[in-house]
Amino acid sequence: MKPLEKIEVENINHPRQSRQVDRAMYEAMKKAYLDALPIKSPGLTLAEISKRLTGTLPADLYPGGAKAGWWAKTLQLDLEAKGLIKREKTSPIRLHKA
Repeated sequence: MKPLEKIEVENINHPRQSRQVDRAMYEAMKKAYLDALPIKSPGLTLAEISKRLTGTLPADLYPGGAKAGWWAKTLQLDLEAKGLIKREKTSPIRLHKA
């Protein structure tokens, strides 16, 4: 069995800290997340993003949507930290591509 490839993720709420996560899970969620987000403001709420992710994730990595919530939040914080998505100053949080 080959070892899992890892990728480093950041967290906008904890600058200068990072962690290693499974690359395949990360890449699949990143594609689905960025495909779900609009380009312009006002963007989508986290609940709207979650609905759009449902059914778009690979079943072999996310069987029945398993762990999709944790991965979606991880990607949100990482993509914000990397400047790929932007958070609007609204309540609830709304996100769009940067």
